[in-house]
Amino acid sequence: MESNALLNTTLKQIDLVKVRDRIPAHVMDSISIEEPLEIRICMTVDGKAEYKNISVTMRTPGHDAELATGFLFTEGLISAISQIAAVDRSEAPCTRNNDNIVIVRLNDGFAPTTSALDRNFYTTSSCGVCGKGSIAAIKTVSIFKDLAPIPCAIALDILYRLPDLLRAAQGNFSATGGIHAAGLFNLQGQLIALREDVGRHNALDKLVGHALSADLLPLQKHILVLSGRASFELVQKAAMAGIQIIAAIGAPSSLAVELAKEFDITLLGFLREHRCNIYNLADHVKIEGLAGMLDYTTALDQKIER
Repeated sequence: MESNALLNTTLKQIDLVKVRDRIPAHVMDSISIEEPLEIRICMTVDGKAEYKNISVTMRTPGHDAELATGFLFTEGLISAISQIAAVDRSEAPCTRNNDNIVIVRLNDGFAPTTSALDRNFYTTSSCGVCGKGSIAAIKTVSIFKDLAPIPCAIALDILYRLPDLLRAAQGNFSATGGIHAAGLFNLQGQLIALREDVGRHNALDKLVGHALSADLLPLQKHILVLSGRASFELVQKAAMAGIQIIAAIGAPSSLAVELAKEFDITLLGFLREHRCNIYNLADHVKIEGLAGMLDYTTALDQKIER
């Protein structure tokens, strides 16, 4: 659960009209704050500090350092936390709101490749990174792409419990009903970390940034639970962090399924109590009676609810 101090920076009270049974009433309610965050990097070039704007993203304030480091990692600009010297707020006197600018200072002697720096990283809280030239450009190769698969199947009963555990830990969602979450669980179903944001990709970048700073990568012995759908970009970011199990409350996209197959990621969608869809590597989920599972046509013929 989020602390009261953090909730105060991520929520805003507004006056609105709530209608129940055609009866209007003025009430005060909470909404999630959405503000821009500019991510800059500082590199040492020929003995001089050189700054470069990397991204502007619309996000929920809070865990901004994790968001910045997680973004740089999942987009392939850095590959280790040791490449970062510090993460600071901007101190430029001409800047209107320094709280909305984060500077990631890279260690001397390290700089991202020119091709990575030249990419356009304008992002919004809903759609993720836009302006990339092609799908091929988005399919960055994870440094953990050759990880050995987890040696055991995950019990379905553990997976069924995860949505409720995620929901119970979502402090901001409880207050607003309008925010995404990414949760990291161990293989026994225990919550390790959770991050919330108005942008689903920001929530995951914050979570990966936390894991990177805590030296938890790669995350192949963990389960990523997403509060909404599983888009291509979210699966790509998960692959960059070595995650091998993704469970989404919503649906995956076709490209998300393709990428999960490319990286041997077990992908579940529509995860609810007592039901889910498994889009890839169903044999990595321990299901009683899986060998005798009905095919789709038979299920329809027998009017089995899917």
